[in-house]
Amino acid sequence: MEGKTALIMIDIINKMDFEGSENLLENARGIIEPLRELKRQAKENDIPVIYANDNFGLWHEDMNSLIEECKKGIGKEVIEQLLPEEKDYFLIKPKHSAFFGTQLDILLRKLEVENLILTGLSGDMCVLFTSSEAYMREFNLWVPGDCVASEVDEDHEASLRIINRSMFANVTPATETDIIEAF
Repeated sequence: MEGKTALIMIDIINKMDFEGSENLLENARGIIEPLRELKRQAKENDIPVIYANDNFGLWHEDMNSLIEECKKGIGKEVIEQLLPEEKDYFLIKPKHSAFFGTQLDILLRKLEVENLILTGLSGDMCVLFTSSEAYMREFNLWVPGDCVASEVDEDHEASLRIINRSMFANVTPATETDIIEAF
């Protein structure tokens, strides 16, 4: 693997209190185990893990308060299985992209990261927007399709095609490749 890599987990901490969230929860259940394994591999290979999470209008909250608030929603079962660990980074974002209005770009430059593994919710919104901004910043991208979920399967597949075609990202599922071989 050339260059340093970071694993970005987008909107995993999610209350899921919006229209369509039942579908997103159902699809998110399918990414829990591949994402847990991917995070384990990242830790094993000293790859930083960065959570980038919506603030859900909670402008005065910190990570722990945001997690506790989001656990009140139907997303609790996903949250509890993918909680940030002590050495993980946690950024609160105001919009769809993990880059917009956050210190993500500064953090990645400080860590000398060249390769990004983008995962999380939802593929056709926040992962797609983050992929676009990461591509414009000239990061190499892997968006493992089995570690990303969307509300609607067709939208999920369409977003992966766009990410692959327009951002030149590898979209091979994590269960089909090793974290070291993805780039």
